[in-house]
Amino acid sequence: MNNYSTCSVGVVGFRGYSGAELVRILSRHPYVETVLLEHRADSEPRTGPLGRKIPKEVPATAEAIQAEKLDLVFLATPAEVSIDLAPPILAAGAKVVDLSGAFRLGDAETYSRWYRERHTAPALFDEAVYGLPEFYRDRIRSARLVANPGCYPTAANLALRPLVSAQVVDRTRGIICDAKSGVSGAGRKPSLKTSFCEVTENFSAYGFNDHRHVPEVLQNSGLGEREFTFTAHLLPLHRGILESIYLRTQGVKSAVDLLSVYEDHYADEPFIRLYAPGKVPDLRAVQGTNFCDIGFQFDSESQRATVVVAEDNLVKGAAGQAVQNMNLMLGFPETEALL
Repeated sequence: MNNYSTCSVGVVGFRGYSGAELVRILSRHPYVETVLLEHRADSEPRTGPLGRKIPKEVPATAEAIQAEKLDLVFLATPAEVSIDLAPPILAAGAKVVDLSGAFRLGDAETYSRWYRERHTAPALFDEAVYGLPEFYRDRIRSARLVANPGCYPTAANLALRPLVSAQVVDRTRGIICDAKSGVSGAGRKPSLKTSFCEVTENFSAYGFNDHRHVPEVLQNSGLGEREFTFTAHLLPLHRGILESIYLRTQGVKSAVDLLSVYEDHYADEPFIRLYAPGKVPDLRAVQGTNFCDIGFQFDSESQRATVVVAEDNLVKGAAGQAVQNMNLMLGFPETEALL
C-alpha cells in the first residue's frame, strides 16, 4: 500500500523523440494516468500493435485540459509552440514542465539574443524555475512552471558547477567544452543535416560561438561568456551525449581532492554516478537511463583536468529529467519510474 493518489498528466508533442520517451517512461509510473494532447490539426493518427493499450488522445486546448482534470502538462514542443501553449494551460489550472528553451533564460532580452526571435509571454519568466533538481530541488517542488534544462547544459552544469562553486577552477585560463550528441538531439523534424546519408560514417561540428545552450551553462554555473568556449558535434548515433571539458585547476594537490569536491556536492544524489580518479564514463553506461556519469583525468603538476561527463540526451537530457521534475512537483518519490 502507498499514500499516493493517482494524477492525470498530459503530453503535448508525443510524436517527437522526447515526447515518445516521455510516454514510454510514464507508462511504467504507478501513480500517473497519461493523456495525449494533440496540438497539430494535420497530424496523422497514431498506430500501434493490436492489443496494446494506447493512452487517450484529446486536443491540446484549455477546455480539454479542464475536462480531463489534468494535474500537469508536459510540453515536448519547439520553443515558439511552448510560448503559445503555456499561458492557457496554466490558466486552466495545470502545472507545466516545458522541455523547450522557452523559459530557461530568465528574461525576454536574453531569449531574443540567443533564439533570434521575440518572446511573447515574458511575464512567465518571473515564475519559471530551471528544472535541474540537483541544484534547484526545493524551488521545483513548489513551482507551477518548470523549464526543463537542455541536454548539453545538463551535462555541462553537473560537471562544472561543483568545481566553480568550490573555487578550484583557474577561471583566468578559460574552460573548453567539447560536446558530442546523437542525432535524436536535433529532434524529429526532417532536415538535410540529420538525414541518413549525411550522418552515417560522418562526424561534424556545429554551433560555433552562438549555440543557444551556452547561456544555460553560464547562468547556472556562474561563469562569464569570456571564460567558456563550447562546440557541439553530431555523432552518427541515435542517442547519448558525451562531453569532454578541459580546464586548469588551482590549489588542488591530488586527484582525490578533486573527487572529494564532487562527492561533497553529490553525496545524496540518486542520478549522479562518480568514477574513481583516472576513470571516465562512456555512452554505453548511460544509454536508456536517467543517470549522469562523471569522471576525470588530473595532472597535479600542470593543474590540468579533463572532466568527461555522459548522459542519455533523451532521458536525463530531456524526458527522464522532466519526469524527475514532475515527481517533485506532484509529491511523488523523485526516482519513481526512473530506476
